[in-house]
Amino acid sequence: MLRLLMVGAGGIGGYYAAKLLDAGHQVVLTARGAHLQAIKENGLKVHYHDRELVHQPEVLDHQQLVASHKPDDFDVIVIALKATATASVLNELGVWLRRGRSPVLSLQNGVDNEPLLAEAVGADRVIGGLAVRIGGHIVSPGVIEAEGVAEIVMGVWPRTNGGSDGLILTVDMLAATFNDAAIPTQISDNIRYELWRKLVINNGVNPLSALTGLDTRSLTHHPEFSKIVYGAMAETVAASKADGVNLTRKDLDEMFELISSFNAIKTSMLVDKEKGRPLELDGIAGAVLRRCEHLGIKAPYTATMNALLLQNA
Repeated sequence: MLRLLMVGAGGIGGYYAAKLLDAGHQVVLTARGAHLQAIKENGLKVHYHDRELVHQPEVLDHQQLVASHKPDDFDVIVIALKATATASVLNELGVWLRRGRSPVLSLQNGVDNEPLLAEAVGADRVIGGLAVRIGGHIVSPGVIEAEGVAEIVMGVWPRTNGGSDGLILTVDMLAATFNDAAIPTQISDNIRYELWRKLVINNGVNPLSALTGLDTRSLTHHPEFSKIVYGAMAETVAASKADGVNLTRKDLDEMFELISSFNAIKTSMLVDKEKGRPLELDGIAGAVLRRCEHLGIKAPYTATMNALLLQNA
């Protein structure tokens, strides 16, 4: 049985927590506000396609977590927060995390979360990860709707070569455990490369969906918007060179074909905009723009969408 802490019980974290609870693992969740209270009173409810998963896990806010648990109470600590929350949560939990040796797995958008975690807890404890082909959202306090294949890709950050034997074995164990829990999981020897490939998709569709109100399929099959999606994705490919990842035109075309073949998914940035929540703009468009500036290259598609969303924030 896996003992797991899921920091963030939103659409992504809540879904994976429910699948692991379904498989008999022990999962502690963190949440806040009405969502926290609803899970405490009525349990966590996840609607996934034609199934409803209902569990009554232990759920805590961060103060309660620090007071009642040690980091090494858990086999792995999963961060499933919006990228906008990573720095602030590390301010809250950084001292607590450093008291233990449990590995920390990031399941977040963007390419800047793992470096922050490595700085906070040490690179020898960081596992990079990404959730792919999943849409998940809180539809009401305590209730989550999720769709898609809901795969995970994970690996020693920034790549297996150079990682400790212990962390490599942990990644192997986690992948086997997740697969046994009906969470399709793959291991990457170069997780930074995979994170950048996902950022290519996210920067292509997330900002534009927030501006237009359209889902991924509508954007990628629109005669004009599809050009903007492709252009922003191309700018992300160019930006990857700042991190030494060096994505290619082949990566660009593969990612565009992949997102074009998806079912119609409402992006997380569009959902956040509709609900009046902060957008993951800095972790997606901002990450691209900072690296393009460093490289001395222009990113007009990304810069324009970023400016429009900031203007309307």
